Amino acid sequence: MPDKHVYEYSVIRIVPYVERGECLNVGVILYCRRKNYLDLRLRLDRERILAFLPSGKKDIDLEEIDSYLKVWQLISAGDPEGGPIAAQDSASRFRWLTAPRSTVIQPSPLHPGLCSDPKEALERMFEKYVL
Repeated sequence: MPDKHVYEYSVIRIVPYVERGECLNVGVILYCRRKNYLDLRLRLDRERILAFLPSGKKDIDLEEIDSYLKVWQLISAGDPEGGPIAAQDSASRFRWLTAPRSTVIQPSPLHPGLCSDPKEALERMFEKYVL
């Protein structure tokens, strides 16, 4: 049996109106310290988000949300285009991305798990929680 490694993950959510507390899952971020693995998968389903909004409310800026999610990808990948946070080590980037916030893009609380392949675990969770 292959070695199992502890990982942590968070579901990335869009919360169109923070005061309502309703959300849609748009991604999953996973960190496995032992494998030095940090990655995220995102899918912004525009039609689903617009359908989710209260009747008559279509004032959400999906282009702006998409641009913020692209920065999340840059930071996760450690890409210099992601700014100073992207230059930090993977653990620090993960902690920054999963820190609680009350904005339109929010991470869920952290959840632990065990896996032999973090990439496979990320894909499995993305299919389960987002698709």
